[in-house]
Amino acid sequence: MDRSEIYRRTIEYFQKEMPVAETELVFRNPYELMVAVILSAQCTDKRVNEITPALFMRFPSAESLADAVPEEIFPYIRSCSYPNNKSKHLYGMASALVNNFGGVVPSDVDELQKLPGIGRKSANVIASVVFNKPAMAVDTHVFRVSARIGLTKGARTPLEAERQLVSQIPENLIPLAHHWLILHGRYICKARNPGCDKCGLSDFCHYFNAQKKE
Repeated sequence: MDRSEIYRRTIEYFQKEMPVAETELVFRNPYELMVAVILSAQCTDKRVNEITPALFMRFPSAESLADAVPEEIFPYIRSCSYPNNKSKHLYGMASALVNNFGGVVPSDVDELQKLPGIGRKSANVIASVVFNKPAMAVDTHVFRVSARIGLTKGARTPLEAERQLVSQIPENLIPLAHHWLILHGRYICKARNPGCDKCGLSDFCHYFNAQKKE
């Protein structure tokens, strides 16, 4: 089966089994999503969602966060991974957002990456989720799942995987496909002990079929 057929069948499967797929981060506006995305680095969405209510009550806007110092932010996020660094990133992001963008979250991926704490993956998440742009954020789940299924081939970096995925997935489906792959990786195609018996892609999945031959 060639890759175009793998893409076609994968998309058909997810359109049927997961017609609604969205981020599990809880947010009310672009600023809140940006904060949540920074906190989510190497941290579960569940933990982030436990942290953000009190954080947003204390710092409801980029302006209020920029008026703080990292030491004021730290107590609110101490239970997430790398709280010291993330406190600095949040302060730096808010300051740059206020000073360079008038407090308005930009929709362009390149502009988003000018903000502290926002790398390409995070920028793609924000552009996709908030602005519905055809941006494919490749995290560990997307990187693993796309390679296992056979959607990507020989991709050594997230950027290489991203380029392969966006070249094959219809533009209007890219924001949705990002969540398909993340959620599939989070709940079915886990790094350890993947649930192949629960997966409807196993008949053409490269990983599953390679395991059967061993």
